[in-house]
Amino acid sequence: MTVELTSAAAARVAALAENEGNPKLMLRVGVLGGGCSGFQYEIGFADQANADDQIFETDGVQMVIDETSLPFLEGAKVDFVQELIGASFRIENPNAASNCGCGSSFSLL
Repeated sequence: MTVELTSAAAARVAALAENEGNPKLMLRVGVLGGGCSGFQYEIGFADQANADDQIFETDGVQMVIDETSLPFLEGAKVDFVQELIGASFRIENPNAASNCGCGSSFSLL
């Protein structure tokens, strides 16, 4: 299974790791039940992988996804975008039939 971490997202994680003084910092992405559309994304940070995590790497930066969340994210792209209204990690998920207005929850095809 493949999930892409873009170079922009990897650069942002690397900058945050440097600011925190923690070179082991990884992006953790997961899917939880709930949210206004049925499922919601969970994005955070970790400094170690769990036994059930799949690890993806871009430009020396790692992203971890647990095995339960992975099928929901197959083929997704995790990006970091900067807009006038702010900057955030954004997930482009081909498995999502629809997204809510805030972009943090989705329903499946």
